[in-house]
Amino acid sequence: GDWGEPAERLDELYRWVESGALATAEWYLTDRVWKRRGARALRLGTAFGVVAGTALPLLDLTGTLSGSAGWGYLSLLLGAACMGCDRYFGLTSGWIRNLATAQAVQRRLQVLQFDWASECVRETLGPSEGTASEAAERCLGVLRRFSEDITELVRSETADWMVEFRAGPAPMGTQALVSGSAGGRAEPGGLPGRFSMPSVAARPNMPRQRPPEAPR
Repeated sequence: GDWGEPAERLDELYRWVESGALATAEWYLTDRVWKRRGARALRLGTAFGVVAGTALPLLDLTGTLSGSAGWGYLSLLLGAACMGCDRYFGLTSGWIRNLATAQAVQRRLQVLQFDWASECVRETLGPSEGTASEAAERCLGVLRRFSEDITELVRSETADWMVEFRAGPAPMGTQALVSGSAGGRAEPGGLPGRFSMPSVAARPNMPRQRPPEAPR
């Protein structure tokens, strides 16, 4: 766009970065749904197989249900198969990793929104230090660091998925994404909407100069 109006261009750039982060979190939250359902179904099958495989031989031993020992062994085999499928296809680890990634993106988006609001307040009250070009460069730096952070999160999650895909059985739990997410929080039911932000158009002292080009 035309950087003769830097306030409008910065606002458009912020909205573009924010919508991209929301779309990323939404994708991970949507992708985790079928994995969570599949993992719970397989875990339920595992629990049922273990219980039935333990109870049926006991009933056969006591004579309550004669000839049920064979079905008990079959139930144990089915329970082990359900557990193996869960670990091989990585359903449990996959939906947990997706949830951790979505929470990490949401947490970093909240930090971005507070940082951007701080810059908006600073420009509304009047720049206290530096020139207008430095203020624009500061805003661009906030957006650039956030974009790089989100890209690194997605790259890390993709690398973990590739390791699981190549190795076969998926390791349980997540790695560095859990530390970046809000640990111990309840699973969100859906993606929160856009947080309220101060109107960028109301910044009378936003820079009117073209921001300096980054060194190549």
